[in-house]
Amino acid sequence: MTRISLLLIVATLGSAMYLVSVQYESRRVFTELERAQREGRRLKTEFERLEVEKRSQATPARVERVAREKLQMHQVTPGITVYMGQAHNSEQQP
Repeated sequence: MTRISLLLIVATLGSAMYLVSVQYESRRVFTELERAQREGRRLKTEFERLEVEKRSQATPARVERVAREKLQMHQVTPGITVYMGQAHNSEQQP
């Protein structure tokens, strides 16, 4: 009877230690999951903010303003338009 009692005590202690380690691991994984979800929400918010910023940067009025100010571009007029023609070469015709 003493051996059975000793065996049951050892089994109970082993089971208790295993239960504690499983609970600890479960809490650690849950904390990691919450952290990942929080990071996902932060990244989603930043992505949405960047999408709004991209849309605002690509408005036609802003593109034209940047072209005028930074690139020194100006509106095309017929007086400054140069038309390029295609050269005709008789040797290239089949």
